[in-house]
Amino acid sequence: MIVYAECSFFIPMVANLKEKRSILKRMTDRTKNSYNVSVAEIDHQDLWQRTTIGLVATASSKDAAEREVRRAIRFLESNPEWELSNLTLDYY
Repeated sequence: MIVYAECSFFIPMVANLKEKRSILKRMTDRTKNSYNVSVAEIDHQDLWQRTTIGLVATASSKDAAEREVRRAIRFLESNPEWELSNLTLDYY
């Protein structure tokens, strides 16, 4: 089973792309190292106060893959430097 999530975040405190990339890199690296998911910025690379992150998990059951993706999303949401603005989940 494959579970795919798209998370859009608003980053109000950054003033340029360098600050955004610093936050994004730190959070994506921590997510990759802590959870069994693949993570990448998939949209808004050129906007400094917005980002969309894609997460993918694969497992033998839908529940296991979804559980891992949801744990990773909760971790991303816990960062006080940004706010989750949109979330979609898809199952394949």
